[in-house]
Order: sequence, then structure tokens, then C-alpha cells
Amino acid sequence: IINIAQQVVSRQRDFLEHGPSHLKPMTMAEVAEAVGVHETTVSRAVSGKYMATSQGVFEMKYFFTGGYQTATGESLSNTSVKQAILDLVKHESGSAPLSDHEIVEILSERGIPIARRTVAKYRSDLNILPSHMRRKY
Repeated sequence: IINIAQQVVSRQRDFLEHGPSHLKPMTMAEVAEAVGVHETTVSRAVSGKYMATSQGVFEMKYFFTGGYQTATGESLSNTSVKQAILDLVKHESGSAPLSDHEIVEILSERGIPIARRTVAKYRSDLNILPSHMRRKY
């Protein structure tokens, strides 16, 4: 477990310094290979375990996430993309909330390729209502 935690700390340094929007994609398979054990061993080792960080206490499974490749070649985790969607919705106009398609366009301009259906799924995961239900009259 210590070796796995060391891998998490070394691979997620940006997260530890700057917060959830800087979480990098990292799979259990990558960590298993680096530590020299099977992927299922990593899964069992982190199950039900928590890590106290400068950003708060997180379940260790939180650090294992898929990701996206930006237009510049940078890797972003799903959590970072969700955070970007949340930030966009937080700062939108109440009278003209952003549609999923508009969110896709904004993220694409930022170099994050994402499908509208994925935006809709992430929006739902974040408990954000559809644009027509967020509109304030």
C-alpha cells in the first residue's frame, strides 16, 4: 500500500499542489506495472482506503481515472473535465444558460475534444440540470 501511495503522490503532484482541476489520468494498470504487482492487487489494496492530502481526505480510488488528450498533447482526467463544465455553468448567465452543445464548443476552443453526450453525462453526474431548467426568468 505504501508503494501504491508513493506512486499516487508522484503522479498526482499537480493535484496535490493546485487542486482537483489538476488531477491527471492514472489507471490501476499503470500503477500495478510500476509497483510490480497485478492490477487486481492494486484494486484490492486501495479498496476502502483513504489518503489525507493538502486538498483534503480522498478515497484512494478517486485518484484512478481515465482521461482526455488535449489538442496540445496534455493529458486531462475526467475529473478535470467535469470541473471545467462545473466552472462554465457556475459563471453562465441565468437568463441564457449554456446548452450542452455550447459547452462542447467552448471546451473544444480550449483544446478539449468531447462529445455532446459525454457533456450531458458529466452534467448529470454533477447534478446539473439541463439548460432549459436552469434558465431564470
